[in-house]
Amino acid sequence: MSRFQSLRKFVPFLTSFTRQKSWKAMRLNHVAIAVPNLEKASAFYRDVIGAKVSAPEPQPEHGVYTVFVQLDNTKLELLSPLGDKSPIAGFLEKNKAGGIHHICLDVSDIKAAIKDLGAKNVRTLGAEPKTGAHGYPVIFLHPKDASGVLTELEEPDEAWKKAHQKK
Repeated sequence: MSRFQSLRKFVPFLTSFTRQKSWKAMRLNHVAIAVPNLEKASAFYRDVIGAKVSAPEPQPEHGVYTVFVQLDNTKLELLSPLGDKSPIAGFLEKNKAGGIHHICLDVSDIKAAIKDLGAKNVRTLGAEPKTGAHGYPVIFLHPKDASGVLTELEEPDEAWKKAHQKK
């Protein structure tokens, strides 16, 4: 291989590290677990594990009920179907005992993330962000483009970003 050919292969590799992205992944927000019995799962995390557990909240736009389990450094999100057309109902049909459904990452700029990931041929489930359980914009990445993991991106508000900014 000539030096020119080697250089041609190396330059795109190198520039992929030097380009400035207009967004970044900031932290793991939560791990979501689909559960067949929300009350039983909530009791387990509250009474057996000793975690702080929220009340169930309906999320009609997403077809789920959510319960958040607060841990010191992250959260678990318990998901239960809201209606027959819930994506969680389909998940539980295939996984009767429930299981890990998705992970959620906080990002600095969700619209920039969608644009950048689209340019890298990463598909999203939907064209635009929806409002998530915390009231912030969210979008899901197709698991086939994210190492087999359904990945949710969430952009917290500016007050949260400032409070959690690394010094």
